[in-house]
Amino acid sequence: MKTEPFRVESVDASAYTIPTDAPEADGTFAWNDTTLVLVQVRGDGRTGTGWTYGSPVTAALIVQTLAPLLVGRSFADVTEAWTEQVIALRNIGRPGIGSMAVSAVDCALWDLSARLVDQPLHQLLGAVRDRIPLYGSGGFTTYTTGQLADQLTGWGAEGFPAVKIKIGEGWGSNDRRDLNRITQARDLIGPDVELFVDANGAYTRSQALRLAPIIAELGVTWFEEPVSSDDLHGLHLVREAFRGDVAAGEYGYDLAYFRHVLDASAVDCLQVDVTRCGGITELVRIAALAQERGLQISGHCAPHQHADVLAAVANLRHVEWFHDHVRIEQMLFDRTACLTKGELHLDEGSPGNGLTWRAEAAEPYRVA
Repeated sequence: MKTEPFRVESVDASAYTIPTDAPEADGTFAWNDTTLVLVQVRGDGRTGTGWTYGSPVTAALIVQTLAPLLVGRSFADVTEAWTEQVIALRNIGRPGIGSMAVSAVDCALWDLSARLVDQPLHQLLGAVRDRIPLYGSGGFTTYTTGQLADQLTGWGAEGFPAVKIKIGEGWGSNDRRDLNRITQARDLIGPDVELFVDANGAYTRSQALRLAPIIAELGVTWFEEPVSSDDLHGLHLVREAFRGDVAAGEYGYDLAYFRHVLDASAVDCLQVDVTRCGGITELVRIAALAQERGLQISGHCAPHQHADVLAAVANLRHVEWFHDHVRIEQMLFDRTACLTKGELHLDEGSPGNGLTWRAEAAEPYRVA
């Protein structure tokens, strides 16, 4: 049966800056707060919600440039709306906040589409699973020994099959502490839990190549961004030297970047972030590109924004249960998904992504 295309009645964007519960840092950056940029698209009496994590100016770009393309127009499908937005960014720039803005709007449009047909979003997208495998992620370089122990043992008690810590402190200037923290983490989680590390591009090629066999001997099975994610040849060299999986891709803003990563044989598992890469519409293409190369993908952060689309991705390995974003999403949304033994269970009884924005809870943090 042919359905009439929906008409977009309004597109609203706002930004909320939430302080972290403790100072957070990785190998190349430190922060004390995180900003969530929310998009709400309304049509036919329903509201679709999407979001990204980034600068408040992302909200201004959405309101000034993308919303006028959508309001009052009917679209046969969300892909048409996505294409219109990307075209509008030609002279602004797609990478960075341009792609993050499109991502948030695209996720909101898909959520609205599912709500219009009263169907869970993952079912609309063609789910192949009803639960999402996760790994615990945090282990910031700012954590004390006690803080790291509390976080890791907490994840262990919740049944996470893998956990990740940050290394590369101070642009790789303290790799002795990095190795000590890896040893501590390995001892804390026990032999049955995988240990991942993330250098956030802090190391030089030579440093990463020197450390790769050492951290493998310490029981690390996932080495994320050992060098800059723009250094594709460097990633390839570390991949050849490391007895485990090298991962990168979280800073990919379009399909072409991911093709370059795959052409360079730079990773064993391709990371993708639905809040940055161009939303659900582009993520599905990226996943297909990885599958053609025989690789799995891993969702970077924002677990509740990733859950529905990655339920429909056959070559999914896991999603990052990132401490900072988990805390924010549970603060600002009702009906966040149920977590059991390191898996996110999808809501089969609610339309769209199943979430409800808690406007009153969010308002004190509003910055745009």
